Amino acid sequence: MSVPATVSETSLAGLQLMRRGKVRDVYAVDEEHLIIVATDRISAFDCILPTQIARKGEVLTALSLFWFAQLGHITQNHLLTTDIEHMPESVRAQAAGLRGRSMLVRRTEVFPVECVVRRYLAGSGWKDYQRTGEICGHKLPHNLRESDQLPQPIFTPAMKAEEGHDENISEARMSDMLGAETTANLRAISLALYGEADIYARSRGIIIADTKFEFGLDKEGQTILIDEVLTPDSSRFWPLDKYEPGRAQASFDKQFVRDYLETLDWDKRPPAPPLPPEVAAATTARYLEAYRLLTGSEL
Repeated sequence: MSVPATVSETSLAGLQLMRRGKVRDVYAVDEEHLIIVATDRISAFDCILPTQIARKGEVLTALSLFWFAQLGHITQNHLLTTDIEHMPESVRAQAAGLRGRSMLVRRTEVFPVECVVRRYLAGSGWKDYQRTGEICGHKLPHNLRESDQLPQPIFTPAMKAEEGHDENISEARMSDMLGAETTANLRAISLALYGEADIYARSRGIIIADTKFEFGLDKEGQTILIDEVLTPDSSRFWPLDKYEPGRAQASFDKQFVRDYLETLDWDKRPPAPPLPPEVAAATTARYLEAYRLLTGSEL
């Protein structure tokens, strides 16, 4: 079986590259609009791997489009279109590498905090709990196990890092940065988004263990949802029928890649090692399965 072509990097003539992130290339269209291109790059332990994951950018874009529509009654978002034919001429002229993985969005003033919601004890939250009994200032019950469900979803913000690890912070520190009113508003929107998504995903056989949202202010000063939403890159997706607390869980996200890398003699510093073809292919399959389960359709 042939391996689908991957997109590791884009270069769009006539458009200014604003930033090249771990996964996304962001271009300025004009003063009010951006093009966000989701590549097939994958990062783990804050290192971009030399191996791409086929169709990953398509899944991230299509799943974000699905969730923007599904949750649009809770808050507005920055998405204008994912249809190349409705994008500016400078983009349409370069459609071949962009189709299925690009969003035309409104520019915003981005809040420098990731709004993380957790309902299960995993990842950095599990590590923080083991060390302190808390996550981002939330005191939790004693004797919780890895992957245990928390009494209720908790809001655990993180400072964005251009390089290296994002830093978990308390709401008090977020308030010092953004103000109490803004912090309360972002917390309320994040918990509302998670609450509705969690109910829906469970009905489709997926547990959303945790996820992160990002927000920005539009030109009218409104807080709107930006970036990607509830994808396997921004969330921890677990199969509901295989959930068993007290251990790490099977997942539809890039935890599969992290688990493979943990078996190697690698110090988690660049350069990252390549992935075997079978690990890359299995990761693509997990991303596509998450899309199928959540949307009820094949990508």
